[in-house]
Amino acid sequence: MNLDLNLLRVFDVLLEERSVTRAGARLGLTQSAVSHALNRLRYGLDDELFVRGPAGMQPTPRAVEMGPQVHAALNQLLAALAPSDFDPATSERRFAVITGAYASAILAPAVAGRLADAAPQAELMIAELALDVLERLDARRADFLVGSVLAAPDRFARETLLTETLVWVVRNGHPAFQGGPVSMETLVSTPHVVVARNLPGLIEEGGERRPFVSRASWEDAGAFEAALAARRLTRRVGVTVPDTYTALAVASRTDMAALMPRRLAMLSAQGGRVQLIEPPYDSPSVDVSLLYLKERLAEPAIDWMRNLIVTVAAGL
Repeated sequence: MNLDLNLLRVFDVLLEERSVTRAGARLGLTQSAVSHALNRLRYGLDDELFVRGPAGMQPTPRAVEMGPQVHAALNQLLAALAPSDFDPATSERRFAVITGAYASAILAPAVAGRLADAAPQAELMIAELALDVLERLDARRADFLVGSVLAAPDRFARETLLTETLVWVVRNGHPAFQGGPVSMETLVSTPHVVVARNLPGLIEEGGERRPFVSRASWEDAGAFEAALAARRLTRRVGVTVPDTYTALAVASRTDMAALMPRRLAMLSAQGGRVQLIEPPYDSPSVDVSLLYLKERLAEPAIDWMRNLIVTVAAGL
């Protein structure tokens, strides 16, 4: 079967954007040109590939199956044809970084600022952490993952960007926390805001478990629960929230307490909304890592962006 590579590029972008309008904007094509390319692909592959739905253009099972291979093949071809060097001043490259709420608040603004200065025509896309994180990195739909990664398959490089400590936060003026060291009994006297854990420690691949182990930036490896058990104390969970942003907002406006990374808590403390409470137990630090495919450092653009992220993190 002979297919125009431009058609595959349209397919690849459409699979990511799920919108003819957004795909056209990225590709510099009109909506009709994107639709025409899609129709040619449908005819050539004998499959609808995308069907309109409430959430946009939804891929068919065939499109989902072929998507990662098409994306990886296109990127390998582009890498082979790309210049042997990388000029950030003129590059229009799009860098995709997967991360959670913590790095989005602490690292992303500084990285975006440095990128805007050094590569004014480049684009930074911050993608949400999800179960398919390794698939996106393998398929080159994302370039980097920033998170607390404890282990990853050998094909990935893992570098420590930051070492973070954890702290409890309560609203300013909280009646139970009026200065001085806080005891475990005082800490459990108020309800807690708990952040839900969405990513499993190990992810299945082809029926086999692969060694991808991560934890969230606010997790203390069970130190708090162990301290509670040692003192035969029980805490009460007041609310469970999806991320640290929400936990911080709830703690700042209620009489609940939340455990979170110190740098993130400091952003709110500097605004006078919360006060920081040191853990009254041994609390381990959390390493925030940069994860990427080792082979991709051969790409000048990826090597350059990796150095930018590492440099920014070192300055925080």
